Amino acid sequence: MDFLLTVVGWLGAALLLAGYGLVSSSRMSGDGLTYQIINLIGSVSLMINSAYSSAWPSVGLNLVWAAIGIVAVVKLVRLRTRAVAG
Repeated sequence: MDFLLTVVGWLGAALLLAGYGLVSSSRMSGDGLTYQIINLIGSVSLMINSAYSSAWPSVGLNLVWAAIGIVAVVKLVRLRTRAVAG
């Protein structure tokens, strides 16, 4: 179980760094659905790893990061749904 949760944490960190790097290099839009999903999955992965390691400040940070991601994804999906319907 330790190994699996370590891998989950490293994958989460890699996703967050990849998303940040892609946006910073203008290869991805910071307000796009792909970026928001990358951030959401990355933050949830790090939150799981941090909780397992009892790193509670990191859990709190990633909980807020995930909440922001959820709000952004919901907003983007609603906008796309309205554009398709309208």
